[in-house]
Amino acid sequence: MSTIKQFQVTFDCAEPARLAGFWSEVLGYVVPPIPTGFATWEDYHRSLPSEDQVTYFACSDPSGAGPRLLFQRVPEGKTVKNRVHLDVRAGTGLVGEERLATLQAECARLVALGGVHVRTLVADGTNESCIVMQDIEGNEFCLD
Repeated sequence: MSTIKQFQVTFDCAEPARLAGFWSEVLGYVVPPIPTGFATWEDYHRSLPSEDQVTYFACSDPSGAGPRLLFQRVPEGKTVKNRVHLDVRAGTGLVGEERLATLQAECARLVALGGVHVRTLVADGTNESCIVMQDIEGNEFCLD
């Protein structure tokens, strides 16, 4: 039996291109190039007839090491806590104050992109610090 080596993470959302842009900035991923003559993907999508409107958008790790992220438009909004979330590994290998400072700096960068700081969990002797955040559509993720 073969072992699956690749996977894609799919997000339900309201604005696929916008959310893909946010996560591309968070993770250093890339989105496909914007079609010639348009300033943004949103401008391009708005130019299409309604029957051709894009209902999904993806971004990917330029190195090919990380999973592809797909964002698909759904009619309903987010109503409860995610059952699955991403852990963005911003503090790998760091401990104590150095780790917390690194996580706080990354949190500030992501807040500037539209992310929301939910709470900071400070190291307690058993677990290292992490920061709970939300993306621009309210999906929870952790900086750890």
